[in-house]
Amino acid sequence: MKTYQLGILEGDDIGLEIVPVAVKVMQTALQRCPEGKITWIKLPIGASSYAEHGETLPRKTLDTLYTLDGWILGPIGHMAYPKNDPKAINPHPIIRRDYDLVSNIRPSKSLPGIDSVHKNMDIVIVRENNEGFQPDRNMHKGTGEFMPTPDMALSVRVVTRRNSQMVARTGFELARMRGGMKRVTAIHKNTVFKLGCGLFVDACREVSREYPDIEFTTAVVDTFAMQIIMRPQHFDVVVSTNMFGDILTDEAAGLVGGLGMAPGLCAGDRYAMAQATHGSAPDIAGKGIANPYAMIMSGQMLLAWLGMKHKDTDLVSAAAAIANAIEAVVAEKRHVTPDLGGTAETEAMGEAVCRKLLQ
Repeated sequence: MKTYQLGILEGDDIGLEIVPVAVKVMQTALQRCPEGKITWIKLPIGASSYAEHGETLPRKTLDTLYTLDGWILGPIGHMAYPKNDPKAINPHPIIRRDYDLVSNIRPSKSLPGIDSVHKNMDIVIVRENNEGFQPDRNMHKGTGEFMPTPDMALSVRVVTRRNSQMVARTGFELARMRGGMKRVTAIHKNTVFKLGCGLFVDACREVSREYPDIEFTTAVVDTFAMQIIMRPQHFDVVVSTNMFGDILTDEAAGLVGGLGMAPGLCAGDRYAMAQATHGSAPDIAGKGIANPYAMIMSGQMLLAWLGMKHKDTDLVSAAAAIANAIEAVVAEKRHVTPDLGGTAETEAMGEAVCRKLLQ
């Protein structure tokens, strides 16, 4: 029997409310597993860590994460951190980079009972996480942005074959596992970015040869942005460079009900981190009305990833049970938060999911 160690990093604002709910749901689903299979370790991060330890990302947290199998990270409200203090940094790009969490897996699925632009939409976008134009993670030292003069700004995009292949392989594995139309679509703009996007598409095509059972297609990013609005049912798994994926995943979330319905998993070869797509929503923090769906489903994705990685049927079963339970709660609408058309508070919605799991 393998024992897993999972970290709990609550984050900021509504993270303090939705992460404990997600962990409780995960623990309830795991009751079917042998006792002691999961060890939970709570670690300091964010504004509360700054207040207690003088830094938003303590060295102890970083060192401990290396010893874990995965962790759940709540939303980070870094825009409210003190300015010009090197101890008040945005933690999540550092965590994504230092633990090689290259693939950011973001599903968008329409659910019964939730208003959405399209029915029967079920796609997954895999976004490269650690390169691209994002200046806080694409250079060893400094950033990828420069101002040679006060009136000129230059931004450098980094695309490597290694990370592109890792993202592509994640996408093809997902397409095979999902068992739907078995199609992977690589997003690019190689009509303009002939080298950067050209390298990304070439790397995806190279990986596609390892998966003859999966159809491989490509799409220009602006055309895809239109097509996903008109006919998202045409797509299955989508792979993308960082900034394109950042934009397209928010668009996809809007088609199925908004960012409250947008879970995510950052994964690499060794570690995985459950991290919902949405922000920390300081305007509703402490009111008990934050929608925990995305955080719960991010935790569900972490259990599924661990189960598949270690061929652990208990974890795979627990993950499937969470998905079924929360979809049932959402469909019934009796115990959901106000943004989903209900009157329940955050914790009550989590309790309803737990009751479903125990039935």
